[in-house]
Amino acid sequence: MSLSPYGLLELPWWGYVLVTFATIQSMFLGVTLYLHRDQSHGGLILHPALRHLFRFWLWFSSAAVTREWVAVHRRHHAYADQPGDPHSPVVFGLRRVLLEGYELYGVAAHDAQTLRNFGRGTPDDWLERHLYAGHPYLGIAVFVGLHLVAFGAPGIIMIAVHLSAQPFFAAGVINGLGHAVGYRSFEMPSTATNLLPWGLLLGGEELHNNHHAFPRSACFAVQRWELDIGWLWIRLLRALRLARVRWVAPRPQFECRRRELSEETVQALFTNRMHVLRAYARQVVLPVCRELARKERHCLPPGTSKLLIRHPAVLAEEARRRLGELLDKYEVLRRVIDYREALQRLWNEAAANRGRALVQLHEWCRGAEGSGIGALREFAQRLPAYAR
Repeated sequence: MSLSPYGLLELPWWGYVLVTFATIQSMFLGVTLYLHRDQSHGGLILHPALRHLFRFWLWFSSAAVTREWVAVHRRHHAYADQPGDPHSPVVFGLRRVLLEGYELYGVAAHDAQTLRNFGRGTPDDWLERHLYAGHPYLGIAVFVGLHLVAFGAPGIIMIAVHLSAQPFFAAGVINGLGHAVGYRSFEMPSTATNLLPWGLLLGGEELHNNHHAFPRSACFAVQRWELDIGWLWIRLLRALRLARVRWVAPRPQFECRRRELSEETVQALFTNRMHVLRAYARQVVLPVCRELARKERHCLPPGTSKLLIRHPAVLAEEARRRLGELLDKYEVLRRVIDYREALQRLWNEAAANRGRALVQLHEWCRGAEGSGIGALREFAQRLPAYAR
């Protein structure tokens, strides 16, 4: 009697696809909910039983060790796109991160100083020391063996697809393309982008720019038209009392009748500072550029508004040079950028001394309203409406 090449479970072709898709998606779910939102940033608190289920499944299906993953990710945020970032395409080049992202992760994951500085607060129980971290590849070896027994020859392809999914999508696509292509809702000293407005296949990790803007948020969707499938799972788990949300990204609230600045306004602006910056770009920078283009009869260099909106820290040397030339040539653009920088300095003051920040906000608004720049004046007049 000959052995079947299909193992114990012979399935139609779509059955093998479905099983592989399910194992990969459950792995991604463990990464985004447990490793990322719960362990790395603490915006989500999972039930202890669910935490351990994810911890086991990630060790079993991907050889992921909690402390290593968390430490590397926290280091990425601490040095985003600067020397010290373990897998930035700005530092290492996009090609290397796409093709060798998993190797870059491995180097950082085995760095003792990285683990010591950024791995605090992760599990350190007997199972972690003697099984998960002690034998990180035992689980994946059993996972491979079970696939071969259950599915035979098709299992080889299933294993290959499964084992390549996390290095390619997480290490390559998110860490590589997620800092190179896509759209940016929020400007910051990181090149992070949103790959798609609908984070469906990678657990919501596609909304990478939003995450860098609000790292602690348990929900990665910020704009009303964005979808984070990980957040849908969180809502289900919360309804089942298996998860608790500690923090989500704020959405600006407005009291349109309010016309006076107050300490509450300062706090509201500080809380919504990423949204305020985005509003400044849309309500001040873009209208000023359009008006200037009309006056200059469309002689403004292409990409002027993008140069003005982009955070200076992520501009290449050539882009900085062009920006400097624009600011030297057009006084109105210089003033728009100066007022934006002054507004950002206000937030630093707000964190230290709210009363002094209120005085400075009054001065900023008076200057903006008397600047002669219509869009800037209107923006300043809207600020008192921000509410906590």
